[in-house]
Amino acid sequence: MPEREIYLLSPRALSPETIAVAFAKTSRSPESFRDIAAELSDEKSAQFHEKWVVGYGHASVAEHAVLHIAFENVSRLAIESIEGNRLASYTEKSTRYQKWGSDDFTVPPELIDHPLHDEFVDTVRFLFKSYAESLDPVRSLILGQFPRRENEKDEAWDRRIRSKYVDVCRFILPAASLANVGMTANARVLENMIRKMLSHELAEVREIGARVKEVAKSETPTLVKYADAVPYLVDTVAEFSHRDTESQSKENSPRLRDSVAKEGWCTLINCNKDGEKEVLAAALYRFGEMPYIDALAYVENLGETEIEKLAESLLGRLGKFDIPLRELEYCTYTFDLIMDQGAYAEFKRHRMMTQTPQKLTTRLGYATPRLITEAGFGSEYETAMESASQMFEKLYQFDPNVAQYIVPNGYNRRVLAQFNLREAFAFCQLRSAANAHFSIRRVAQRMYEEMARVHPLLTKYMKLHDETWQGVEEGHFTGM
Repeated sequence: MPEREIYLLSPRALSPETIAVAFAKTSRSPESFRDIAAELSDEKSAQFHEKWVVGYGHASVAEHAVLHIAFENVSRLAIESIEGNRLASYTEKSTRYQKWGSDDFTVPPELIDHPLHDEFVDTVRFLFKSYAESLDPVRSLILGQFPRRENEKDEAWDRRIRSKYVDVCRFILPAASLANVGMTANARVLENMIRKMLSHELAEVREIGARVKEVAKSETPTLVKYADAVPYLVDTVAEFSHRDTESQSKENSPRLRDSVAKEGWCTLINCNKDGEKEVLAAALYRFGEMPYIDALAYVENLGETEIEKLAESLLGRLGKFDIPLRELEYCTYTFDLIMDQGAYAEFKRHRMMTQTPQKLTTRLGYATPRLITEAGFGSEYETAMESASQMFEKLYQFDPNVAQYIVPNGYNRRVLAQFNLREAFAFCQLRSAANAHFSIRRVAQRMYEEMARVHPLLTKYMKLHDETWQGVEEGHFTGM
């Protein structure tokens, strides 16, 4: 009997494309991966990919070629496109723990030599100046609330309390702010990413897409070389953007801004009514031998006590770091949400959701952190936010896409999100934690409340931080 072996094919010894071929050939070859790889060269690997991946469309082979790409000094707005790929991994420069310098922003290529260029730069510099000036008063307030520990050095003290004031002042930073992000992805994901970026409305994103293609070709020359702009994406986006512009009259914009505080900012617009029973039936189906319809009928005929016991059997043993069984994915929710852009930066990391964000805008009003006003910086904050709004309207007349660059993190944004109960456990528990940013804690707690209202049997097993969304609003925001 052959002996079991588990080992690495190291990227230090083999190129990503060669590793992909070595794994692909095992479907037809009885040889070991080591022996297959020993017979390959970069040239032979390229020929294989040209024939099977490109020629015959066996794209899954490209998933074995993995690259690590570093992006530096790209705008927060562009990062949304970089991170818009579900099957990749990212780590991003944090606005919660790092401070931004006065020149840490980009000017969109569309504004080069444009009449609005200088006014855009002046407005961004004013926002960054307001951000820098807000740091000391808010920091002083925090220092009084979190005094230095015995024998604690200045540097350690500042590091301990930094996020408590930096992540408040970040509400002023615009989408033009520069950041770094590290990405790990396979060649199949990269090819799709490059196509989307080359088809994007923004010139900065298209430039980044072209550079990613160039960088990726140095490691996977065959697998990404045919990635180009997609007419379907370009034409469809242009058509729908035109329809959207036509449908929004000038009268509607002020109304949106004035009414956003009055309307529901967290609306559960759809869920499967019997989702809890469907989840329990799916769990019985997994471990039984009956058809699903019989499992569902069995659950529907259970009494209240019996169904509670079945739920306890499914979720009662969950530990703090345990992931529920996959059968929770049969219960889904759709939310229409309004949250500040800073909260959305956290929300978008949950890529197992289906998310449809609208463009950044200043027309939905903005959130004001309570610490900003308590630090005596409220008037300056309002002035900064209003300057961004005025610049946004001027840019919007030129190009609604470019106008997004001027929008600060504090402004509200709409996003449609659909996800299952299993992902709800992950999101609500992580983003309601005590160390999560207060903006996203408010969203997580409110979404939990809406789901618990329709599905109390299973959602009660979520382990959330002991607070309410109303408490987060009262403790961390003003004017909401």
